[in-house]
Amino acid sequence: MDKKETIKNIINNNDGIAKTADFVAEGLTNYDVASLCKEGYLERIRHGYYQLAGQEDIKEEQVLASLLPESIVCVESALFYYGYNDFAPRQWSIAVPRTFSRTRLHIDSLTAKVYFVQPALFEIGKTSGDFNGVQLAVYDRERTICDCFKYRTKLDTEMFNKALNAYAADTEKNLCNLSGYAKKMQVYKKLMDVMEVLLGG
Repeated sequence: MDKKETIKNIINNNDGIAKTADFVAEGLTNYDVASLCKEGYLERIRHGYYQLAGQEDIKEEQVLASLLPESIVCVESALFYYGYNDFAPRQWSIAVPRTFSRTRLHIDSLTAKVYFVQPALFEIGKTSGDFNGVQLAVYDRERTICDCFKYRTKLDTEMFNKALNAYAADTEKNLCNLSGYAKKMQVYKKLMDVMEVLLGG
């Protein structure tokens, strides 16, 4: 099998995006990768990550899963995922730890609103969900509602109000988790004042 065929198989087996390490594991060298980029067969998406040149645009969900596997879908994108907001956000809202390298967030094919979260709070409410056929980490309903209070100034009033009303009406809500997360995230008082009204005391 020639090098191009090998590279094509590796990329196809990795959902359209492969790392330099994937090529090296199959016996290709960095020089092979560089020369196939120069030839126009491969395209670099970001340092160390490649796709086949001219292939159809890879789904943004796949770019997130491959290039930022540590990130967690949050706030506006999570609200839309749970049906708490009707409009698909124009950019992905993702959470990463505060210590995360800023340079890793420069991805041409992805527009993202990044929330830098302190490590102690980062894993609270983390779960996973199906986004257009791709599994991504996402904060659960309760963490998403707590985030609405934490980042209140970044959300427009209509989105904030709609989210809280939708959550109050959601049969899958877990109020025990909600109050537990709210205490850890220091939004308990603000959150309970509003939720008690919405839930009728």
